[in-house]
Amino acid sequence: KWTSLMYSHFVGSAGDVLEDNPVGKLKVFVYDLPSKYNKRLVTKDPRCLNHMFAAEIFMHRFLLSSAVRTVNPEEADWFYAPVYTTCDLTRAGLPLPFKSPRMMRSAIQFISKRWPFWNRTDGGDHFFVAPHDFAACFHYQEENAIARGILPLLRRATLVQTFGQKNHVCLKEGSITIPPFAPPQKMQAHLIPPDTPRSIFVYFRGLFYDNGNDPEGGYYARGARASLWENFKNNPLFDISTEHPATYYEDMQRSVFCLCPLGWAPWSPRLVEAVVFGCIPVIIADDIVLPFADAIPWDEIGVFVDEEDVPKLDSILTSIPIDDILRKQRLLANPSMKKAMLFPQPAQPRDAFHQILNGLARKLPHPETIYLQPGEKHLNWTAGPVGDLKPW
Repeated sequence: KWTSLMYSHFVGSAGDVLEDNPVGKLKVFVYDLPSKYNKRLVTKDPRCLNHMFAAEIFMHRFLLSSAVRTVNPEEADWFYAPVYTTCDLTRAGLPLPFKSPRMMRSAIQFISKRWPFWNRTDGGDHFFVAPHDFAACFHYQEENAIARGILPLLRRATLVQTFGQKNHVCLKEGSITIPPFAPPQKMQAHLIPPDTPRSIFVYFRGLFYDNGNDPEGGYYARGARASLWENFKNNPLFDISTEHPATYYEDMQRSVFCLCPLGWAPWSPRLVEAVVFGCIPVIIADDIVLPFADAIPWDEIGVFVDEEDVPKLDSILTSIPIDDILRKQRLLANPSMKKAMLFPQPAQPRDAFHQILNGLARKLPHPETIYLQPGEKHLNWTAGPVGDLKPW
């Protein structure tokens, strides 16, 4: 029955994203840091503007012209230091996180010496965007990220980060989990007619093995992607491959289910792409904390499959009632769902920038306990790996 059924696109109205207008609910002071911490890095390597970690750059640009910005730090609710920790790229375009802790530490030293606000709270009313694989643990391999832990100087600050996994060393309580960056204009350019049938049942493009970083296999994606390939490479319902076709975005719009398995980290831009293209995200990442989970009804728009249940994925997906599929598609067709996942230029109401501000506003007022008493200190400036203490 599945090969003959095709699902059309829907124009949805139900299931709105939590709609708040953050303007008037908070004021943000943006530190003016030397350009070596931000703009100069983009000038040196403009590829930073297009990779999945680019939210740190666009959040900075957004805040500079946002109505919530204040140039009077005395009236600020939040302080923001624009540090582009993922803009030091290899030739292949991958960020090198190894200098990130030194860079962040250097920026915090700078603001703590130049302004009085950091020292009043040890960073308790400051936020930083940390969009790396494991956020402020600054490593792309989970084992190493856990061993490093969150950069000690950020332990009282609020982190705005793409990484989110329950009960994980790299997820600080109170962090705001955001979507990774996916280029809105590029996706817009690949839209197909809305009445195109969804003739692909399950779609996935990406690695199943990472032989370079995981030569023995099994550690990458905790084995979930390898299991996906071994079980379904020859299943006609599954259109899965390592090949990344020019029609990738169009194919997602022709698919009913888009697989979003963990890789090295639990998240990837596939989640954003699936929502934007109305393809039901099949989330395979145990204990994941999803972007803006207090605003987006993930349980209603997605399908969650435990990593250990990947071998049963075909029976799990084919047993979902048609009515449930149609309802999820209607919710995904809601424009506000898509807006919340994107960082458009210029910003738009209810987009990801505004969802971040809403998250910060919901944390106000700050508890009195964030303000230090005379002589009180919480942070150890010399904690962490010795290499992190080198000058940047």
